[in-house]
Amino acid sequence: MEKTVHTLEEFNAEAARFAGALTPQPSGATLVTLSGDLGAGKTAFTKAVAALFSVEEIVTSPTFVLEKIYALPEGSRFKRLVHIDAYRLLSGAELPPLGFEEIMKDARTIVFLEWPEKVRDALPKPAVAISITVSGDIRTITYGS
Repeated sequence: MEKTVHTLEEFNAEAARFAGALTPQPSGATLVTLSGDLGAGKTAFTKAVAALFSVEEIVTSPTFVLEKIYALPEGSRFKRLVHIDAYRLLSGAELPPLGFEEIMKDARTIVFLEWPEKVRDALPKPAVAISITVSGDIRTITYGS
């Protein structure tokens, strides 16, 4: 599926629509990968999803810390949102120190992983693979698996 958005409001609304349709996977964490050029909107998409899940903290790119974990409110479909930025990683061999394998075992965790191409060798098949492309002010969000 592909969605074209022209404004930040449309972009955030699309991210909220996507998040509203997410359900936990039965066998482990729900992995959502985000691909796109620098500035395409990968972190903005995650931020909009976090807002839908009532994350009160300011969601920023984890480029330098690599991983941020947000607790979700009681009663949410998920108990935590994990945001990983693999831009600075050289391969999937760098994911275990982040506790990635343990994170992926928890069915009440949703993981948003930016730059999956950097660590593809260590990733399970994502529940959803999102690609964001930009042309001027227009963003195209493509959903795959």
